[in-house]
Amino acid sequence: MPRTVKAAISLVQQGVWDSPLESMPLAMGYLKASALADERIQRETDITIHNYRGGRTLSSLANDLFGQGVPDVLAFSVLGWNYRSFGALAETFKQLNPDGWVIFGGTHVAHQGERAFRMFPEVDVVVDGEGELVFPDVLRAYLDGVSPRDLGGITGLTYLDPGGRVVSTGERPRITNLDDIPSPFLTGAVELTDESGRFRYDVALMETNRGCPYKCAFCYWGGATGQKVRAFSRERLRAELELFAKLQVHTIVLCDANFGLLPGDVQFVEDLIELRDQHGFPRALETSWAKNKSKTFYRIVRMMKDAGMRSSFTLALQTLDEGTLDLMNRRNMKVNDWEDLVEWLTKEGLDCYAELIWGAPGETVESFMAGYDRLSRKVSRIACYPMLMLPNTDYADKKEQHGIISVRGDADDFEYMLANRTVSFAQNQRMARFLYWARVIAEMCVLRHTWVGLRELTDVTQSQALRNFEEWIERVDEPAAEPLRAAMESAIGGAGDLETGIGWLYTDPGAKRLLRRWWDESIRPLLPADAVPLLDEIFRYDLLTQPICGADGAEPGRVSVRGGEYHLIEGVALDYDVPAVIATLRAGGRPDLKPAPTTVDLYYRTGAESAVRSTNHETIIHFMGMTTEEVMANAAVAPGVTSAVNAKSALAPDSDPVAPSR
Repeated sequence: MPRTVKAAISLVQQGVWDSPLESMPLAMGYLKASALADERIQRETDITIHNYRGGRTLSSLANDLFGQGVPDVLAFSVLGWNYRSFGALAETFKQLNPDGWVIFGGTHVAHQGERAFRMFPEVDVVVDGEGELVFPDVLRAYLDGVSPRDLGGITGLTYLDPGGRVVSTGERPRITNLDDIPSPFLTGAVELTDESGRFRYDVALMETNRGCPYKCAFCYWGGATGQKVRAFSRERLRAELELFAKLQVHTIVLCDANFGLLPGDVQFVEDLIELRDQHGFPRALETSWAKNKSKTFYRIVRMMKDAGMRSSFTLALQTLDEGTLDLMNRRNMKVNDWEDLVEWLTKEGLDCYAELIWGAPGETVESFMAGYDRLSRKVSRIACYPMLMLPNTDYADKKEQHGIISVRGDADDFEYMLANRTVSFAQNQRMARFLYWARVIAEMCVLRHTWVGLRELTDVTQSQALRNFEEWIERVDEPAAEPLRAAMESAIGGAGDLETGIGWLYTDPGAKRLLRRWWDESIRPLLPADAVPLLDEIFRYDLLTQPICGADGAEPGRVSVRGGEYHLIEGVALDYDVPAVIATLRAGGRPDLKPAPTTVDLYYRTGAESAVRSTNHETIIHFMGMTTEEVMANAAVAPGVTSAVNAKSALAPDSDPVAPSR
């Protein structure tokens, strides 16, 4: 008999960052779109996505979720940062609706049903793999009046039987044809715009494929490691890209494990560039690039460079120590031949960054720092991650073998390494301090070009400069340093409060004064006298080109460049042509140390407030100040344009590539 009242289904997702813009609820979008493809579910349920920023209190989440009515089914997309919060919300939900169902899904709980049920008895179902087929099956069981203790007929989940025993129903085959999953964007399952009609998220998240052929010891990427890669169709992806282009989405972030691995990835980039040329957007693509750099990767990189499509190309090294590589199951990856790749990217004038993991089994303080110094001679943006034992990974399964001692996070459920067979407690605490400054100042781009100047014109290494800052900030008698000192202390022995430090350095009026004081007092005395004036100007240029987000009072004027909004500071006087100097240094040349005064116009993409309060350096980089040449290339304005005035005349009058905002 058909239901007379629709069942209320609430899908809950929460991002990690407490920032003004939301993170796109892609996972719940997939589930909603898949469920509503079933006519019965569409007819008999009302499905709502509740998407939250990080930092929300439990009381605010509970009031929002239950204040206007209690759902019948409450499903959570669970990750390490929201595991405990969602468990607490499940408890509140059962007080309000004891007969309601609570569903957990996501990589943090997949195949972890026994622990989830033990910690949160209110949870009824844990989905163990891809949820797009399992979730509709669970909803149909609910609509049929099946007990949550009798779900043995649904493959791909874990539940408790009537006797309280944990029952797993086995692996569900991976979805072979990904186009069988309805698009959460094209179906309208994910709300894309705010009340004013603007795109409501920080970036647009997409998948072009699923699966990863590698089995790295630290990774459980979508639960599909060591598996064949499956791809969405070109037609579907192009339709999604076109929708984002029309909404003027600046940055596409792909949730792929190895973009640039498949021949179809070339077609994706071709469509991306073509749509950008038609609509002015998207203007940047960020992803996890293929570990083995094939001809396909190099072709894509060249296409993007020629089209002025921005990206940060990843060197996912994780370690440069051979013994540690063996324990990571990564020895056979061509990415380990990274120096030739860096030279090629540098020659092409393209940005890249590297990734390292501190605390992996086999790594020592000495081997890690040697790797960091070797890497920083070629690449200055190095993402340094603390060792986490993620569920279902080789490291988590072999903790005893590696002698890993860990602790759960204060505000999350991740396991953080405290010590192992090659790292003591004291060594890890000391390295936590270094990692904090390496991440906040170098990885997050507070300083960018300064590292290039130091490595090419002095004997001061990047790690020495970071240690210098650490020591200086701890001893300096400066009230402005207190917020940084307090944030850094949170890093000892666990997850550091990176967001506070990053946000302060980018938004507090005292931050630039503090950085200038450090430079003048502690770095300048170490520099060769003949290079000091040029290095001073490179350092000043780094501070000048930090994102604009209201830190220094009144914002500068705005202009529109092919529909993109930018702050513009005109006629910035420089004692040296710093952009040209940096290009020369990156290419291995020796610049003239004599002053060469010049002026530049600097463009800053608006809306940096979310980026500078996150730990996402791949997003922050797109809000840095750009010269006229850089912004025109990024906006796909005709090549050869060298000024805003010329840019305007280079295109048809009605295209208005550079105009004051109205």
